[in-house]
Amino acid sequence: MKLGCRGLLVKKKQATSIDARVGQQVRARRMAMEMSQEDLANCLGLTFQQIQKYEKGVNRIGAGRLFELARILQVGILYFYEGVVDHLSGRPLGFAEEAAPAPAPPQQTEAVIENALARIPNPQVRKRIVELVLELARD
Repeated sequence: MKLGCRGLLVKKKQATSIDARVGQQVRARRMAMEMSQEDLANCLGLTFQQIQKYEKGVNRIGAGRLFELARILQVGILYFYEGVVDHLSGRPLGFAEEAAPAPAPPQQTEAVIENALARIPNPQVRKRIVELVLELARD
């Protein structure tokens, strides 16, 4: 352990619950895209075992690798942090206060919708569809 920010003791390079959540999101998105661990590993120049460790939250994902995962899985970086909650306040981190709690693993229908959305080649059209869905969810 070492002395960290504001005098707090921090453990170095130990996976956390946030790493586990990010890993769950990687797995959910990979499966929604019908991509195997081996396919994703090949895109990143890794072994499928490393992808397994990421998805289980055993190993932390560095910033550069997370950026590459977002590109390959066709999502924004914040996708991986959806549902992460501040343990002190109980509010989602980095999101609007009205954000929902951590979503359940995608059901078949949600995975189909997510997969179809990922196949839309125009990013502006994808963004508009997501905005529409979010607006409908607010009503």
